[in-house]
Amino acid sequence: MTRHTLHLKAPGNWINDPNGFIYYKGRYHLFYQYFPYAPVWGTMHWGHAVSRDLVHWEHLGAALFPTRYEDQNGCFSGSALEHEGKLYLYYTGIHYDMPDPANIHTCLNDEFTASQLLISSEDGMYFDNFSGKRVAVPVIEDENMGDRKDTRDPKVWRDGEYFYMILGSTYRKETGCAVIYKSKDAVNWEYGVQLRSERFGRILECPDLFKLGQEYVFMGSPMYIEEDAGGYEHHAVCMPAEFDGEAGELKLPEQYQYVDYGLDLYAPQTNVDREGRRVMIAWMRMPKIVEEPGEKPWIGMMSLPRVVELVDGHVYFRVHPEVEKFFEQEYSVLGEKELKNAGEISGINIEEYPYRVQTKLKEGEILNLGGYKIWTERGFVKADRSEVFAGIGGHRLVSTTPKIEGECCLDIFVDKNLIEVFVNDGQYVISNVVYGLRNFVRGRVEKIWEIWQ
Repeated sequence: MTRHTLHLKAPGNWINDPNGFIYYKGRYHLFYQYFPYAPVWGTMHWGHAVSRDLVHWEHLGAALFPTRYEDQNGCFSGSALEHEGKLYLYYTGIHYDMPDPANIHTCLNDEFTASQLLISSEDGMYFDNFSGKRVAVPVIEDENMGDRKDTRDPKVWRDGEYFYMILGSTYRKETGCAVIYKSKDAVNWEYGVQLRSERFGRILECPDLFKLGQEYVFMGSPMYIEEDAGGYEHHAVCMPAEFDGEAGELKLPEQYQYVDYGLDLYAPQTNVDREGRRVMIAWMRMPKIVEEPGEKPWIGMMSLPRVVELVDGHVYFRVHPEVEKFFEQEYSVLGEKELKNAGEISGINIEEYPYRVQTKLKEGEILNLGGYKIWTERGFVKADRSEVFAGIGGHRLVSTTPKIEGECCLDIFVDKNLIEVFVNDGQYVISNVVYGLRNFVRGRVEKIWEIWQ
């Protein structure tokens, strides 16, 4: 059984979006888009992993796979809900109009239909793929309601006497839109409204709408919102929102913020943890397959779990307490004092991943972590992965936060293929996929703190 610590990675082959993230019957369940046959995108299954603490993960194999006409060509993304003691999974079923004869895992002319399906489980472990599925929302044929092809990724939640489902969609491939349904029993769904917005790009994916206290936050992944983004045109965004389920109204501000300013992160999904905190996990897009001795080739991994909070209209993504506990008990933490000390550091071995660095940066200082460099420049925090992203063209190499006033405190988590930089307790985060990261210490810290002249 494949197990991962801190970051959930593909158990061989391909993964992408997190799905069905939920705390259910004493364990965290995280499903994910999964192609189990090769490290490439293909006919989607739902892989399944569980954890007691959001840090130590165990893969359980495929939970959902195509069996019906509606999902014959893929079980696309969706969400989870606990209802009457059962675990309900909602997902988008894909049916190709014409599979490509040369590769049945793709379709000709990008033509297919999308339905929203439901499957439930008594224990969260076994799902009857052959007789347990039902259609929750059939193919939408009216473009004023949604798109027959690009309506997907149901996120379901309960508020009062109603259950709500928000779907990502598009109006004529010109404007992204959210489609909202509601239900009294979480099984039979009634169309509510289609809401179009320029903030949704041309097609909206993976929408999420949730309450923090008495305020709502919208999170989603609009497509084609940035043409020159160094490899990606589709990005995860978030913003405060106003939502009235009874009236079917969703109001958004003019401005949004990126969920993560490394711009590798996509398709975030949230739910509440054991203590009732709103927690997010997202897919880290990887342009290159990882091949290591003794492991299946793999591609795709998940971010750290992050607590989502809203402070004065700004969305913060903070390090989850379980991650804090993990580093307090098991792994190395380097502080500012250690970083600036070139002498021996007792008990620290950074030849092993992951590790954590906590420090403050002043203008003109640069932190070099095995070839990954972080610095401040006129109030902006910047990160350069050029030295640990060699040979991969067309992708952003330098990332930057918006301008920050005052002090710059960094909390950095370094894993073999992912670095996450939390700025000022989650005010902004830069997460970058990396390849070829160098072990920068062998019993001592050497040349990791440089001063720009």
